[in-house]
This record gives sequence, C-alpha cells and structure tokens, in this order.
Amino acid sequence: MATGTLPSVVNAYKVPLTLFLLIYIGPLNCQQFVIPFKAPSDCGAEEFFDISSLSCVRCGSNQRRSTTGLSCICKNGYQTLTTEKASITCQPCPSDKPSVTTGGFGCIRCPGSLSDEGKCQCPPGNVLVERDVNGNLLEEAICEKCNGNSPSFSVPNHSGDRCERCQASFSNISCLCNPPNVLAEGLCFPPGSLSTNVNPSVNYAELKFSVQSAWFIKNLYTSSAACLIFSNLTACQALGNMCVMNMHSLSSVSTDACGLFNTIFRSRAALSSTQDISYWRVNLPWLYYGDEPGLASRVLQTDPVPIGFSFRGRNKNTDIKLLAAVYNVRGEFLRWEQVGGRNLQLCPETTTKQAAAFSFGTAYQESCDISVAELLGTHPEPMFYDVFMDLGGGENRKLLPLPTLVYNQQYNGRFINQESMKNWYLSRRMFVVDTLSGREKSTDSLPKVIRVANSVKIRFQLVPRTQEGQVFTPLMTVTYKDVPITDINTQTVTITFAVEYEMDQNEARIKTDTALGVMGGVAVLYSLLKTVSWKRRISSPLIDVETMLKFFLFYAGDLANVFFAVTVGTGLYWLILYKTLKAQQFVSVLLPLPAQEEQFVTYIGCAFALKAFQFLHKLSLQVSIDVFFIDWERPRSKANRTVQVSATGKPKRDPSPVSIWRTYFVANEWNEIQTIRKISPTFQIIAVLFFLEVLGFSNLALRDPWPTLQRSSQAYIPPYSLMLRYGLAATLWLCIGLLQVIFFTVFHEHFVEDKIRQFVDLCSISNISVLLLSHRCFGYYIHGRSVHGHADTNMEEMNNNLNRESESLCGQRGLLPNTEIQTFQVSLTNRLRSQYDRIREQINSRHGPSRPMDAFSANQFEQRARGYQTMNHFLGSIIDHAYPDMDYIVKDKLMFERVIGMEFLEPSEKSIFYNDEAHSFSDVLFYGNEATLLIFDTLFFCVVDLGSQSFVLAAVLTCVQQMIFRLIRNTLGRKNLVRKTLVDKRFLI
Repeated sequence: MATGTLPSVVNAYKVPLTLFLLIYIGPLNCQQFVIPFKAPSDCGAEEFFDISSLSCVRCGSNQRRSTTGLSCICKNGYQTLTTEKASITCQPCPSDKPSVTTGGFGCIRCPGSLSDEGKCQCPPGNVLVERDVNGNLLEEAICEKCNGNSPSFSVPNHSGDRCERCQASFSNISCLCNPPNVLAEGLCFPPGSLSTNVNPSVNYAELKFSVQSAWFIKNLYTSSAACLIFSNLTACQALGNMCVMNMHSLSSVSTDACGLFNTIFRSRAALSSTQDISYWRVNLPWLYYGDEPGLASRVLQTDPVPIGFSFRGRNKNTDIKLLAAVYNVRGEFLRWEQVGGRNLQLCPETTTKQAAAFSFGTAYQESCDISVAELLGTHPEPMFYDVFMDLGGGENRKLLPLPTLVYNQQYNGRFINQESMKNWYLSRRMFVVDTLSGREKSTDSLPKVIRVANSVKIRFQLVPRTQEGQVFTPLMTVTYKDVPITDINTQTVTITFAVEYEMDQNEARIKTDTALGVMGGVAVLYSLLKTVSWKRRISSPLIDVETMLKFFLFYAGDLANVFFAVTVGTGLYWLILYKTLKAQQFVSVLLPLPAQEEQFVTYIGCAFALKAFQFLHKLSLQVSIDVFFIDWERPRSKANRTVQVSATGKPKRDPSPVSIWRTYFVANEWNEIQTIRKISPTFQIIAVLFFLEVLGFSNLALRDPWPTLQRSSQAYIPPYSLMLRYGLAATLWLCIGLLQVIFFTVFHEHFVEDKIRQFVDLCSISNISVLLLSHRCFGYYIHGRSVHGHADTNMEEMNNNLNRESESLCGQRGLLPNTEIQTFQVSLTNRLRSQYDRIREQINSRHGPSRPMDAFSANQFEQRARGYQTMNHFLGSIIDHAYPDMDYIVKDKLMFERVIGMEFLEPSEKSIFYNDEAHSFSDVLFYGNEATLLIFDTLFFCVVDLGSQSFVLAAVLTCVQQMIFRLIRNTLGRKNLVRKTLVDKRFLI
C-alpha cells in the first residue's frame, strides 16, 4: 500500500508543479546576474575577504583580520577555543595567565615580560619552553639559557624555540662574537681580515648613475669575508654573482664587488688551479680569462673544437649541444641545464622554432618586445649561467667552456670590448634578467632600474681550409640594457637571441678584387678600342673633351659588365657551393655575414649605376640617328599634269607624281619595330615570379644549408642572404631570358615571324632603300630596290612579280648582280658626308617665324620638298655609281674586324660597303641591344629586391620601368623619324 501511494501523489500534483516551475524558472532565464567587485585591500580592519563569496565579511567579536586578509584571528590576549566550520571563538585569558601560547590555543603565565603580540618573550640567548616533553602545557613558561661555551656551543635558532650549534666562524671557546671581532649576518670575522668599508653600489654606465643596492649592502661584505677567510664555496659563488651583476667591470675602486673578487683571486695565486685552468682559482668561480693583450685572439682562433660538423653519412652531426651550470643569486648550485627553451631564449616562440637555433649552419635570430611587468614577475631574482659546449664522449664526456664577451664591460672607465679584438677582455658567467640589484631601500621594494641582456649572440667561426667541418671555440656576446623603472605596465624591452656562423672571407675577397682588377683592365683596353673605332666612324682625328666623354661612357658600360659578371659569378658560386653542403662529407664553407656582404652590395650598386649610364647613352644615340628612305620608283608614263604655281599664277606641266604611300608604309613599319625585343618582357617577369614565389625557389636564398623549396609554416624561417638572393634572382632572370632568346632565334624567327627580315623584304617589295647613319661617317644601308623596276602597281601585277621572283624568273635582290645580300654596314668618305649635310640643311631650313605645318607658306614647303627630291636623287645616284669622286666599293669584313667592332680601312677615296648578312642595322633598335637591356632589367630587378626584400615589388617596378622606357623610346624615335624623313607624324600609327 505504501509503495503505491507516492506515484499517485506525484501524479496528482504533476500539473500544478510543472506550472509552478515554468512560472518560476521563466524569469530566471532572462535574469542578468551582477555582483559587486571586492578585493582583499577593500576590506576594513575588522573584515576579511571571503574567497568563497568574493566579498568582505565582518569578523566576530574579539577578532581581527589576519596578515593575509583572508581569515580572522583572535586579538592579543584572547585564546582560540574552537574552529568549527568556518568560524572561530575567542575568549580572554584569565588574569593569572595573561599570555597566549605560541599556537594561540592556550593561556600561560610568563616568567618575564610580554611581547607586543601578548606572548611571552625571553632574554637574548634564551629559548621559550611552554610544554613538557610529553606535550603537556605548563602552568608557567620557562626561559632556558643556551650554553654558548664548549663543548655545547649552542645559540637560539631563528624561531627562538630551540638551541642549536652556533656557526663555525665563531671561536672554539664561545659563541659570542666579542670585539674586536666583526659580527655580520650571523657570522663572526676576525679583525683586519677584510675592510668593512665595502662599496655596495651598482654602476649603470648607460644611464650615468649608480644605485646603492640593498642586496649588496646586506651580502657584499659577508660573502667577501666568508670567501676570503673561510673559503666558503657558496659565499665565493655569491660574490662572483655580484661581480657579474656589475657586468664584470673593473676599476681603480678595489672595494666594489669585482674589486673584492680580484683581491681574493690574487690571494689564491699560490694555490692550485681548478681543472688545470689557470684562470679558474680554487674555491672561486671562473669569471675572467685574463687581461693580457691579444689573449682573445689566442683563445678564439688558435685551437679548433675537437669535433666536426657534417651533413650526411654515418658521421652526420648538425646538433649543437650546449649545457649550463645554473646558480641562484645566493651562490647555490641548482642544476645542469640544456641551453635552449626559456633560459636564454626569452621570446615566446614554439619549441620547434627555438630548437632551430642549435642546428649547425642555420643562421638564427629571434626578436620580441617583453613588458617590464612580465620580467619583474618571471624573474624576481637573477639566475646565473656558466655555459659549456658538450663534446660528447660517452663515459668520458667532455665540456668546452664558452668564452663570453660582455659588450658593456668597462675596464678603468673604457668599454674595452667595443674596441678591437686585441683589447677584448673575455669573461665567463652571465645572467639574462636582473631585477634585484637595482632595489635601493629593501630587497622587497620596486627596483629603481633593471638590467636585461637584450642581445645574446653565439658565433661559430669555421677553421680556414678545413675539410673536417671543424670550428674554433664559439664566442657568446652579451649586450645588457639598463631600463629605469617609470611605468612597468607600459614599458617594454626588445630582446634578441641570435646564432651566426662565419668563415675567413679574406681569400674570397682577394680573388674577387683580383678578378675585378684584371677584367677592369681589359675593360679599359676594350673601351679605348671602342673610342678609336668611334673616332674613325666620325672621321675626327682630334682628341678633345667629347672624345674623353665618349671614352668614359664606353668604359662605364664595359665596367658595368665587369661588375655584373663578377657579382653574378660570386653569388652563383656561393649558391651552388653552400646549398650543396649536404653532398659533402664535412662542412667546408659558410656564408658571409651581413656585414661582410656590404662590399658585395656596393659592387651591385656600381654595376647598376654604370649600366644605367650605358643604357641612357645608347637610348640617346638611337633617338638621334639619321634616317632617309630612298625611293627608287619612277613615273611609268610620260603623261603630264597641270600644276598652278602660286608665285606667278601661270600653269606648269609636271610629270605624273610617284605615290608617297609606299614611303609612309615603310616609315610606319620602321617606327613599329623600334622597340621590339628578342624576349617577351611580360612572360619574363611572370616566369621569374612563378619560379621564385610559386615553386619556392626563393627558399634557396635562406641562410641555412638545406636546399628545400617548401618550408612548413611551423618551422623556423631564417633570414635571407643578400648574396644568395642576388645570385638566385640574377641567375634565374638570365637563364629565362637566354632561353627566350634561343627560342626566339631558333624557332620563332624561322617558323613564326622574323620582323627584321620581314622589314628588309618589305623594303624590296616597296622599292624603298633605307640609309641609317648612327655616326657621322658610319651607318647601315638596306638595299630595297625592286628587281621588277616598279612597285607602285595593282594587285595582279604585284602577285605576278612575286611569283616570278619565287620561280627565279628575274634577277636577285642584292646590291651586286647575282647576289642576295641586301644589308650592309657603310663607311662613308668625308666628302660624301659633307654633301649629305649640305642637302640636309636645305631640307631642315626654315625661313621666317616657325608656325604649324598647315600654316607654312607654299614656298617654304616647296623648298623642303625639292630638298627631299634632291637627297633622294643624290643617294640613288651614289648607289648607282653616278659620282666617281664619291664612289664606293663592296667587300666582306674580316673576322677580327667583326669581333672587335672596328674597321681597319679608312674610306679616304671611296666609301666602303661591308656585306652584312647578320642584319646589324638592328643595333640602332632595341632588338640589337638585347644583352644591354637584359642586364639592365636584371640589375634593376635585383637592386629593387635587395632594397625591399620583395620579389613581387621588384617585378612590378621592373615592369613599370620597361613600359616607361619603351614609351620614351617610341616617342622620341617617332619625333626623330618625322624630323629626318619629312614623314608626317599622323601617318605613324
């Protein structure tokens, strides 16, 4: 019956209960909970902070807040009766037992006076006893006197509740440190052993002031005296730590930390050294190597480390193992610790990235900003490290001490470690953060200044000509920064940790300079040869200012090629050699340091500047050449036309004119081919970016020996080497450019189109020859005289002519009978050039004010037209050998003449037409200067990249540069064409 009652009752109330819960819980779902904020410091004197409710709660009667503020305790004179649950009850002690026991749970009668806390206190040298041996509370406390005499030698302990043996520094008669002995921090020192007038100041030379350190005031004399008199190991370590906190600085003051350490160091000269190291005296820490001049170079560059680093094979060894002996500020040895992680590397990087610092050959650098508040919280006391390199050896494991170069160390006021190596003063122990020595009032106060190792750098130097991957003793360089405390929440410190590798670059530098010197001398001779050739081509025997200027312009271009060849060769050499170190048994080369690359970057800048001069020089020559189109077409009938002469108004009969459209068409085609190139600049840029950024070739320029193209996002990415970056970018740009030139020359020109040969064909079809004069007496001639006699004809006759020519039913196109050669290099006589200039003056002369073309007078235009006809007739007659005194001969150039670009024969009586099957008239176009353009683009791309460290930006700016110079070349070239050929610019589209 009872078991069935409950369900029925529940069912009876189920509906009302559900309705009640919905009504009650509904508002709760929408309620916003808010509590007041309280901190322990907000609670009053009779309140404590309840950690459960996060609020201030009032203490009970006869209670007060504890020192922590998180509980209540009984007031003085009140004993604790119970601690049930979360509360206590306090009851006053009776008048016959007015004192509260040490535990607070009982009352007792005192043998003497009471302390301020209402507890019994005993005279000095006595301990308080409140319970018997069984733990029963006595009616009256007892003050037991400790026996400080032999043989007990006991004194009260720090708590004053038991007797213990006094410190060994006291005499063997009594525990009393009687005058004239000196009592300091519980130690008794004999008089005269060490002056008590020590200098507890910490010098902050960077800030130009010093601080009277509370830690030094408390411990400097005690540690020094205990180390000197009792050879206390911990005291000696603590003294050494205080010297390290002063950055190992030595001065004439012998009573500061380092002065006292050196005093003790010298006093141990007669004793044996530690580990057979003369700089490591017995019982003392090893702080210095010695101050004799040149010691640093002997330590760092004499004996190699007895292990080798390799990148493959059974002897593969790329791990750098560093161990540190860790001491606290009190001189206590804590542990042996692997260097890495968060001891010397303070930046919050992942373990994988931090471990990359100790992979041999990987240039490592990490930097970050850490707040002063974080440093104060994580480093309340400094830790000190003696760093060693683990050489391995199994059971006979060996360690190599790493010398330390403290960059801020002073020696008699000089920053000696900022001078040359011969003056360096190497040291050993180091710390990372010191927030203790800068505290003035007490060791618990906020420091006035903190000292941080803002730069820690470990350097490995490869042994010259090593074939076993050996390095000299690594050097650790530490730079400290003094940070005055103003606002710990806003102040930050920049921390840097780096590992770098270097080798002696003198041999490589000598080879580079030798190559520059030899090739530079050859460039001088070649430039002189160019200058002589230029003088011959302008027919000027005098050496004047213009000649010197030309020489320097030629030399600028040739010297640019020298710098370019040497820098690209050097960059490619290091790229191949360093990135294939894995194929070698042992490490034999290391990359130059960034500082050692500065001279290399200077060479690149020189190459770019000189190549820019050469490019602008060639550009100015191309837009100022003399051009004339010789029209061979003649009227085909004797029909005349009537022309009205403006001067007299009388009619005049002229032959039917020859159409000018063929000349316009050839001029327009010439205008179009002025900026064609043997490569596609757009494809060049896209291809280079594809290899560098998409395929990851840019990773080959990183300062590590691994030739991997793809890197994990979790892996450490070392900085780029400027030398590798330049060598990679320049080589890739040149290779893609050369492949394009080969493809264009071998395939495109033979199977798609060859615009240069097409232009020559167009001249023949149009019956137009072209004379190009790049120098006063030198230039190029394209023989376009039609073998059919006429080109101004209809479509049917034109097709018949072409068919006859393809079937060899007519003569050949060459200048000489039965030859096909249509292009020539021409070397003109001075007489021919003078006549050419006289006719040119007639074409270019203008009388009266200059006005637009459509406003010119008929006389002026007719005069220029007659000049044009005169020039056309004159040049045609020259080609037809009509002037015996200005005749010419046709011959082949000698091979040596082609190689050096100079003609041995001077055209004194007759001009010389050199057969030119290579169509070298393209030298006055972009097409014939592809090498100069390719090198200029390469240098421009690399210079922008080295300055911005961005291949994408370099590609964009290179593209913009190409467009700008192409526009300049087209614009100025068109203007020159209009000026020299009288072709209206409206026909050049």
